[in-house]
Amino acid sequence: MTPSTASVVPTGEGRHRTGEGQHRRTQVDPLAALRAPGDPPWDVYLTGTVFLDIVFTGLDSAPVRGTESWARGMGSSPGGVANMATALARLGLRTSLAAAFGDDHYGDYCWDALEQGEGIDLTPSRRVPGWHSPVTVSMAYEGERTMVSHGHEPPPEEPAPDRPPRARAAIASLTPGRRAPWIAQAAARGTRVFADVGWDDTGAWDLAGLADLAHCEAFLPNAEEAMRYTGATCPRAAAHALTEHVPLAVVTLGAEGAYAVDRRTGETAEVPAIAVEALDPTGAGDVFVAGFVTGTLAGWPLADRLAFAGLTAALSVQEFGGSLSAPGWSEIAGWWRRVRSVAGQDPAALRRYAFLADLVPDDPIRPWPLRRAVPTIGFRRPA
Repeated sequence: MTPSTASVVPTGEGRHRTGEGQHRRTQVDPLAALRAPGDPPWDVYLTGTVFLDIVFTGLDSAPVRGTESWARGMGSSPGGVANMATALARLGLRTSLAAAFGDDHYGDYCWDALEQGEGIDLTPSRRVPGWHSPVTVSMAYEGERTMVSHGHEPPPEEPAPDRPPRARAAIASLTPGRRAPWIAQAAARGTRVFADVGWDDTGAWDLAGLADLAHCEAFLPNAEEAMRYTGATCPRAAAHALTEHVPLAVVTLGAEGAYAVDRRTGETAEVPAIAVEALDPTGAGDVFVAGFVTGTLAGWPLADRLAFAGLTAALSVQEFGGSLSAPGWSEIAGWWRRVRSVAGQDPAALRRYAFLADLVPDDPIRPWPLRRAVPTIGFRRPA
């Protein structure tokens, strides 16, 4: 099975505050060949917390107590679940997000960046009076990051609706020992649920505590998480062990790439990572998941999905910020044209990404102006 040929389609007017007015967005629609009357209105639904991320990069080392460190770069952007939502939208998926937004300036900025800047549906989201936006400060150095966050829990009725909207897929972040009722509801309506998980602060690492995994089609932990949950001493063995609990297991291997096992077909795949100089790794894992979900919904072979997810993550770490570092199709097409033009490329490596030829047109895609993380979230407008 080969990837379906995608269409380049206009997706409406996107507002971008560059002083140049509105611009026509031109996107690749990776699901164009699959769309039909009666389809769910959304390709992907997700819910979670939106943070205002402030990222410092170019630090020579970790901050030292009692000293002052100067960063060579800084950016601000929506973060948290916004990382995943933006990555999905920039890959052409119709994305709906349920999140709580503070009624402060940070909340205004995040709402505008996601709804107007990225075309993400915020109908299920809510503005919460008197609740300030959560903030994360991220410091990137030596290929890693250290984060400090502050925030308060939103009111318990925020933000997830009682009944999630119809969607082809949903992405859930599982919490050990806690069920999220919307996951079972979405799965019962035919939504394909993709799950990731954070670090288990309890130290239990018990798969039985991830009760909602039973409703999921795919589980995408990193190597350390996969081995701790399964007791395996090798991430590849951990992936196989996870398929006893979920049909499709994808384990990210850091600089080694990713490994996946599909229990239903017996298929396995492993794709190495693309070596890049990382400016900021914030949100790279979310971009990887978004790329994998895109390929899965489009019906691509497992190895192509892994390669595409790794490529999108590699492109993202070369920009500031989590959400606004996510690549669009213009950047994917530009990378594909560029690597083919470099003499001495490994033919086998080029063949690994040859499926992109059926996805991006030969002619350059006219990019819409992608927002990027900037040092400040806004300037005063001239009088």
